[in-house]
Amino acid sequence: MTQRSQIGRRLAAPLIVEDCGMAIVEEPTLNLRPQLRQIGLVGCVKQKSGRPQHAKDLYLSPLFAGRRQFVEHSCDDWWILSALHGLVHPDEVLAPYNLALKDLGRHERREWSRRVLADIDRRLAFTAGDTVEFHAGADYREFGLADGLESRGWTVVNPTQGMAIGHQLAFYRQASEPS
Repeated sequence: MTQRSQIGRRLAAPLIVEDCGMAIVEEPTLNLRPQLRQIGLVGCVKQKSGRPQHAKDLYLSPLFAGRRQFVEHSCDDWWILSALHGLVHPDEVLAPYNLALKDLGRHERREWSRRVLADIDRRLAFTAGDTVEFHAGADYREFGLADGLESRGWTVVNPTQGMAIGHQLAFYRQASEPS
């Protein structure tokens, strides 16, 4: 967990202010308000390793590598959206599979979105106002997933919305270059 997502619990030393010869002591307060988090959701890709791997290492395409590198730097936490497994933590071990959301009908994609939303509700402790950053194709965002997240009070962003694959690759390549 990054420092950005931790709850502020540090107490500062009492502040002593001198005003007209009198010392005024202001006691520190305990800030229990959680910091808003940024969670990355990365879509799976067709090209996979030939053997079981941690999910973060299973997907081999340059697009997945760019997405992964981006969210590892821009988000507090990230998860993979798998056509077969739904919401997957990057450290979960998965065997290779051959299923794409585009191969499913509209009803099955809506069911997939409902299942992923249920997994998110069960596995992630979101706070209203948290940001979900999508790095996935339209099939992963549409059919209820993005709308379901927004209805829970989360901000949904998609840095590569409307970009063709080649432009996405360029976006991720440029984002990984040192400033």
